[in-house]
Amino acid sequence: MFMVMTENNGKKQRRRRGVILTERGLEKLQTAKTEAEYAENHGNRYTLEALSDKIGLAMDTLMKVFACESRVDKQTLKCCFKAFKLKLSDEDFFYPQISSVEETSSVLSHEPELPEGQVPLNSQFYLERSPIESDCYKAILQPGALIRLKAPRRMGKSSLLTRIINHGSKNNCAAISLSFQLADTGLFQDLDKFLQWFCANISLNLKIENKVIDYWDDLFGSKISCKIYFEKHILSTLKNPLVLGLDDVDCLFQYPDLADNFFGLLRAWHEEGKNKDIWKKLRLIVVHSAEVYIPLNVNHSPFNVGIPITLPMFTAKQVQKLAKIYNLNWSLEQGEKLMDLVGGNPYLLKLALYHISLKKITLEKLLISDPHAASSIYRDHLQRQLWSLQQQNSGLLQALEKVVFATKPIELDLIESIKLQSLGLVHFQSHEVIISCRLYQQYFQQHFQGLE
Repeated sequence: MFMVMTENNGKKQRRRRGVILTERGLEKLQTAKTEAEYAENHGNRYTLEALSDKIGLAMDTLMKVFACESRVDKQTLKCCFKAFKLKLSDEDFFYPQISSVEETSSVLSHEPELPEGQVPLNSQFYLERSPIESDCYKAILQPGALIRLKAPRRMGKSSLLTRIINHGSKNNCAAISLSFQLADTGLFQDLDKFLQWFCANISLNLKIENKVIDYWDDLFGSKISCKIYFEKHILSTLKNPLVLGLDDVDCLFQYPDLADNFFGLLRAWHEEGKNKDIWKKLRLIVVHSAEVYIPLNVNHSPFNVGIPITLPMFTAKQVQKLAKIYNLNWSLEQGEKLMDLVGGNPYLLKLALYHISLKKITLEKLLISDPHAASSIYRDHLQRQLWSLQQQNSGLLQALEKVVFATKPIELDLIESIKLQSLGLVHFQSHEVIISCRLYQQYFQQHFQGLE
């Protein structure tokens, strides 16, 4: 039986939201699942992916159902029970207690998070871009998988990578990630040292003894030595598949010879996974901000195989949903007004919602504020963008100057266009580019005018 909550003062009964399996309901479902595994799957346990296919629900939703910690729709439980020829009864679920605060609004259970870097796994401020997450979770469990994850800076790549890695770990995979920003610049000048550093770091993260010196052989060369190390020491040592996330791989684009050799190695490993069981254990996630602008042999590149995932900008409806997470009861129109300033850039949107939710600024004031003012919430970010441009080359700043004063999309040098896009400053429209949002246009127009 379940309890119906009523107000002490005689107010009408609150609407109940979402249900959770009772111990009885969970046991009933688990028993039926076990019986089905013996009858339909030779006694082998269903993977989360197989369950998703059988029941017709997303893997994230199924995880919530069996964890019995988060509410799900009653219809979701009906689908689960029906898949195992069960009928959902009142004793199989309950309505968790809903506080008056939770019922009347979506007040945050935690202080708003200042958006910076990766969104923590347990954060309520991560907004899924369905079906991207579920597609990645499904793909990474496939033998020899390769996911190519691309988006400009501050779009949520590392946050998604962390969630894919976590999903792999929950599904009995050894799962780690490595950012190439951690490598000393000098390593990029020497393929041999770079691949030794790469192998040693993988060993360290997996808590496997570092035996790079034992496997390295000058006669075979760096790439063969690296392959032997992975096959004979890492993959052979691991009992389970390895999910390996490689973040910031565009750091290598500045070193064409190294990039050509390393990316060729990744492609070769992926091809090995089509035929050899040992290499089927390796599942790769390659993460980058920029389009691949260096010349790579089409048959040696990992960027034209596997599953491509490009993170899109947020839509107006997603902005409205995000505002709700920040306890802002916004209309679609309010979200569109903010997007008119910053586009669908997740970082710029979250930064605005963070400050608005803390009542440090209103939407109306933000829309008319000077981005160069010391009080501007975007000032630090805009200065970092300017610094990034100055660190690369003067040609990139000159290219951006043409874009911010243009009244329509214009054509630039392809590499300059790609680099500006990787910073999130421009969008491509066919072979031409246009400034990505009004905030960047205002800031950089003022910057260039101040130089005159």
